[in-house]
Amino acid sequence: MPEGAAHLLFAVLIVFGSAKLLAEAFERLKQPGIVGEILAGVLVGPGVLGWVAPGGTLDHLAELGVIFLLFRVGLEVRSSELLRVGGPAAGAALLGVAAPLLLGWGIMRLWGGSLIESLFVGAAMVATSVGITAQVLSARGLLDQVASKVTLAAAVIDDVLGLLILAFVSAMARGSVNLGELAGIAVAAFGFTLLVARWGSTAMTRVVPRVEARLQAVEAQFNLSMMLLFGLALLAVYAGVAAIIGAFLAGMALSESLGSRAKDLAHGVTEFLVPFFLVGIGLHLDLDVFASLSTILLAAVILVAAVLSKLVGCGLGAWTLGRADALRVGVGMIPRGEVGMVVAQIGLSLGVVSGAVYGVVVFMAVVTTLMAPPLLAAAYRGVPAREARQEFQIG
Repeated sequence: MPEGAAHLLFAVLIVFGSAKLLAEAFERLKQPGIVGEILAGVLVGPGVLGWVAPGGTLDHLAELGVIFLLFRVGLEVRSSELLRVGGPAAGAALLGVAAPLLLGWGIMRLWGGSLIESLFVGAAMVATSVGITAQVLSARGLLDQVASKVTLAAAVIDDVLGLLILAFVSAMARGSVNLGELAGIAVAAFGFTLLVARWGSTAMTRVVPRVEARLQAVEAQFNLSMMLLFGLALLAVYAGVAAIIGAFLAGMALSESLGSRAKDLAHGVTEFLVPFFLVGIGLHLDLDVFASLSTILLAAVILVAAVLSKLVGCGLGAWTLGRADALRVGVGMIPRGEVGMVVAQIGLSLGVVSGAVYGVVVFMAVVTTLMAPPLLAAAYRGVPAREARQEFQIG
């Protein structure tokens, strides 16, 4: 067997095997298995054992993992129900973007960081990792809850706003801000998202049965769903939003037209790929950057600011739902995950973010991701899983 193939198989075995073993251990300890999967990445990665390193094929598998995760979650959500919580979701997203952006920028400026570096840290604190929250809510059977729907809708809006902020800050770092171009990206991003969310499900309910009737393949529905998944994910990237938003919208568009067989096949692919996404978060944590006391202190301050800015900002934005649901929305928006790391990586590649600050942002992203599952479990304690859909009024 070629050495490259053996290396890939070894990496897949270590990542998938360690993720599932630690997930099982955490489940036996009555803790969320997702925490064990992320810690598996810290354990087998460069920070501890050094068996595998991020990059290459593992990063590609991780990207596919989060795409399929959001697709599966979209299959469990009806677009009409998500659109009904648009008001609280928009409020949570707007305050949940403004608070961490200003707080991150302010902390870094007080710390002596440059304007651009401070803005990159603020932008990294803006981005919510919807994949983590979606995985927890889906695994616990809580996607039918009003707070869950508001969180998912807010995360979609948050993602669009976060990418626009990243585009603006990146343009500043390059020394050329084109407001017309940024406005075009904003229109395309919001237009694409609203168009698919509003009419995607209706279109697929009519199209899927007709196309399936003309196809001879055994798994015609699944094949169609995969083409729509990757097609909308690609269009999302061209529209200026993340591929995972396109994947989520694809799942939501198919939620009322896809049969159980196709959903089961998609679920199987997701179960294989998601561990690469979760382990990949842990793989990026480099403990060597915390050699100095000042870096440790900065990491602690940024972490506290990251948690409180989303908890308070998003919670206040969703306050019309009541205190309990507002708290759940705030907690659900805390994890930053891979999105924050991507922002910091761009800043690092542009030469405006130092290695130490990059390490601080990665630490913040990993730890907020680890905190989210137990915090969500506490916030939803006593809420029955998969209860009948709630009737609610949004004032």
